[in-house]
Amino acid sequence: MKRRLKTLIGISFFVILCLSIGGLSGFITQAAIPTWYAGLEKPFFTPPNWLFAPVWTTLYCLMGIAAGLVWAKGSHHKWVKTALYHFGAQLIVNGLWSIVFFGLKSPGIALLVIGLLLYLIIKTIYWFKIVNKPSAYLLYPYVAWVSFASFLNLGIYYLNN
Repeated sequence: MKRRLKTLIGISFFVILCLSIGGLSGFITQAAIPTWYAGLEKPFFTPPNWLFAPVWTTLYCLMGIAAGLVWAKGSHHKWVKTALYHFGAQLIVNGLWSIVFFGLKSPGIALLVIGLLLYLIIKTIYWFKIVNKPSAYLLYPYVAWVSFASFLNLGIYYLNN
């Protein structure tokens, strides 16, 4: 019972953390969507704007569950710490992408940021797999979406330069 409670606390904490980062990113992007972003040329495969919020909400929840499962394995363990350091780094870079793309209105620099983000997600998956395989699998939709977002970012950069 004690282990289940620790897992539930970890999952709750990390889901709230991830959703908070997502909320901050959404706040940053909000003003730019009907103005700057609406005026950009976009690739034919650009999803409708309404799709982004539910996708990101789902991904942030999966990320939080995954991190909570890893944390519950014992935050004192070296591999757990390494996995969570990578998780924290990718979460920061995830938020940074929104600031660069929408806040600074810089798709070119955002391409560099999203490349770093992909690298950090892959490293996080690697370390999560060592600590808790199911947690790594929960990040697969995230890496797939960010890969898609990378092509979308590239397309926007190409069409607007």
